[in-house]
Amino acid sequence: MAGNLTEIEQRKAEHIRINLDEDVQSKGITTGFEKYRFVHQALPELDFAQVRTSSEVLGHALNAPLLLSSMTGGVTQAREINRNLATAAERFGLAMGIGSQRLALEQPDLQDFFRIRDVAPNILLFANLGAVQLNNGYGVEECLRAVEMVGADALFLHLNPLQEAIQPGGNANFAGLTARIAEVCRAISVPVVVKEVGWGISGEVATVLATAGVAAIDVAGAGGTSWSEVERHRLSSPMKRQVAAAFAGWGIGTAESLVDVRRAVPDLPVFASGGIHTGMDVAKALALGAALVGLASTVLRAAVESATAVENELQVIIEELRTCMFCIGAGSLPALRDTPRLIGP
Repeated sequence: MAGNLTEIEQRKAEHIRINLDEDVQSKGITTGFEKYRFVHQALPELDFAQVRTSSEVLGHALNAPLLLSSMTGGVTQAREINRNLATAAERFGLAMGIGSQRLALEQPDLQDFFRIRDVAPNILLFANLGAVQLNNGYGVEECLRAVEMVGADALFLHLNPLQEAIQPGGNANFAGLTARIAEVCRAISVPVVVKEVGWGISGEVATVLATAGVAAIDVAGAGGTSWSEVERHRLSSPMKRQVAAAFAGWGIGTAESLVDVRRAVPDLPVFASGGIHTGMDVAKALALGAALVGLASTVLRAAVESATAVENELQVIIEELRTCMFCIGAGSLPALRDTPRLIGP
């Protein structure tokens, strides 16, 4: 079967396999959430049954502030993964991001691999394209097609300079990209959210993106899956593998990136993803100001199995979040975000 795949399809299939079978976690860098602790309240003055995790993001009501982050797309296995994620997101009232849709724009016969609205008609759904493609012939029209293809409510433009620099045949021309992002923000009617893919966004870059007109920023920090490690497993050249290995500890940890971006653009919604594994991680991210918290590798293996497996993982995470909120006396997300009971750096 692999012999019949295009180069991009083959890459997507390899990405799934490597994420499932190899150790691709960041090395020598953590998310930074372990540096924070909540102050336990022995008398929370709450009824646990009344703890609520509902929120509103980009005008959409969510039952919990969780995003099943963009992971994959374009091959048969990815279709099942996305549909299992979407089914679970619909059940729990969450948000979801589709994997990069470049492949489907270039091969329209693959568009059904990305469509999930039949199983998730009500979720907050993000279309997704690599921002660097705006320097590679893409423009407003392709962004609109990506949104329309999946019936999305918003568009992710992802930034991945390190991955493109390491990836065989990568598109590493990021010159003048800010102006092109700004053009898309002005021209399309749905919110445009810019995200990293696992190395974080600095306050400096966040300020530039805010000026460009983005509706929100997903910091997608370091400490979880390292895509330079993923690409290292695909490389055949010993020299290039050595270069990729040097960046296993690269990036801005998710907690540091979140705090830095919140400080730089306090009026812009900021999403936190990258190495989020537990409801406690989610609670800490929300207490640090995240509007939405993304999960990726945490649910990927479950998504390969079934929608029910994803639902089981999410149920644990949401219950951990609610329990954490209860034990610090925060009965709602606004109370969690304003809590003085998170201590750290």
